[in-house]
Amino acid sequence: MARKVGIIGLGNVGSAVAHALIAQGVADDYVFIDANERKVTADQLDFQDAMANLEMHGNITINDWSALEDADVVISTLGNIKLQQDNPSGDRFAELKFTSSMVQSVGTNLKESGFNGVLIVISNPVDVITALFQQVTGFPTHKVIGTGTLLDTARMQRAVGEAFDLDPRSVSGYNLGEHGNSQFVAWSTVQVLGQPIAKLADAGDIDLAGIEADARKGGFTVLNGKGYTSYGVATAAVRIAKAVMADAHAELVVSNRRDDMGIYLSYPAVIGRDGVLAEANLDLTNDEQEKLLASRDFIQEKFDEIVDTL
Repeated sequence: MARKVGIIGLGNVGSAVAHALIAQGVADDYVFIDANERKVTADQLDFQDAMANLEMHGNITINDWSALEDADVVISTLGNIKLQQDNPSGDRFAELKFTSSMVQSVGTNLKESGFNGVLIVISNPVDVITALFQQVTGFPTHKVIGTGTLLDTARMQRAVGEAFDLDPRSVSGYNLGEHGNSQFVAWSTVQVLGQPIAKLADAGDIDLAGIEADARKGGFTVLNGKGYTSYGVATAAVRIAKAVMADAHAELVVSNRRDDMGIYLSYPAVIGRDGVLAEANLDLTNDEQEKLLASRDFIQEKFDEIVDTL
């Protein structure tokens, strides 16, 4: 059976997602959905021009919602990066009003297409928008996933790797909570060189607070440098999509709805063909648990506020 991925929104992030998927041959069929007909048509042709030099072939359909009916995965990249560019405070909620208004129509179209796969949401603020998508579509919560702090965790791994002169893939551990200012590094989960990082930090000159600040502000450093972020979050989304399509049963820190939290936030879960297959349960410190609950309360507050305006 052919593998199929839909991408809603072919802006900077959507295009990076599409390129990574097609270059790696993740699927056989792709569906691009974008309101800018001229842009998405050009993207289709551009990728078709690339096919002769790629190892894998991909078929591309544009702006046909019905083609999403049998998609394995749909990735939503809705947003307006200009709202972030014009926001000096570094608040991802600058896009909330715009993106939430789009979720209504996009979610309805997606539901009416008959799509029954896994929805992966990138759009900022991702935890609230993921919850809105689930509410509008009525899809099971385990089939609606946000990229969440998978990207922030990667930023933490990069910063820790630099401090210890290690490949970031050699660093384990998680950033938890909101993909935003209330996120935090759960240092009790972070290990390098076979040791808890807290133990190594006590023994050496390692600035954990500085590393955490680096991870939190990393997106805005990129945004301020080139006007948008794309590769980091696109790679996170592709990693989730590949775990779904391969039924990998991979433990990833994604924005998912846990019954004990009542709202979408980032916490590790097992990802496979049906989305979230199982929940992890971390042995957090009291301080980390308090930060997680505070992050949950913030996301819930913002979700309730925007729902009241829709």
